[in-house]
Amino acid sequence: MALYLFKEEPGTYSFADLERDGTTTWSGVKNALAQKHLRAVQKGDRIFFYHTGDEKAVIGVMEATAAAVPDPGDASGKLVAVTVKPVRKLKKPVTLAAIKADAAFANWELVRQSRLSVMPVPDELWKKIEEMGK
Repeated sequence: MALYLFKEEPGTYSFADLERDGTTTWSGVKNALAQKHLRAVQKGDRIFFYHTGDEKAVIGVMEATAAAVPDPGDASGKLVAVTVKPVRKLKKPVTLAAIKADAAFANWELVRQSRLSVMPVPDELWKKIEEMGK
């Protein structure tokens, strides 16, 4: 099982929306590196849901319900999308400020490449975020 973080503006689609809907297709990702990461997602992979904008925090955990498939909104056929379902909301959001304050996260894409919307999460960082969210 691989671990990822997906970002979304909560005004566009929030973790609460995902909980309400039960599933959604994560699509519309255009950045080449984010697409590379999205292509690697497999069924059962765990994903942190990160709210961008004013919140800037990891809010919850999702699971990929299938491997990446062609993005239905992409006429070129080059982009992929992933269907996800909610697993659980974190007891407390883990803010970007808290993540940046911990030196263990210094080399992670979330800190180094702030505009990247899909990224892998190393096991040790996943565990730290889980602890911080309790």
